[in-house]
Amino acid sequence: MITLPPDYRPSDDEDFMNPVQTEYFRLKLLKWRAELLKEADGTLASLSEGGIHEADITDRASVETDRALELRTRDRARKLIAKIGLALRRVENGVYGYCEETGEPIGLKRLEARPIATLSIEAQERHERMEKVHRDD
Repeated sequence: MITLPPDYRPSDDEDFMNPVQTEYFRLKLLKWRAELLKEADGTLASLSEGGIHEADITDRASVETDRALELRTRDRARKLIAKIGLALRRVENGVYGYCEETGEPIGLKRLEARPIATLSIEAQERHERMEKVHRDD
């Protein structure tokens, strides 16, 4: 078990994905997942409070629109939680932080911005270019 200093931030001066960096990202992923699950619980509680009781049809439509938006947001969060789970598995398997295509380090700045990243910036750009080429056909 590794204890991180309270102000720790990964640095390029360290070995990439050393145990301290790995623990930093593991904790970051766990915290993110916990926040998403807490938000989902709040949504579930508000949706289970009962039906729409607005008498005015405009108010009712507004409430229904808000609920639909909240459900779409929760669906995105559900998918994100699954991706966080996959990232945590990569941490456990010792492959977190390395590009799935090239095996090269993804980069600390990219992982800070998107801890669930599985591709380096270069590999992601290639992937997006290929998607665009196939989409235009």
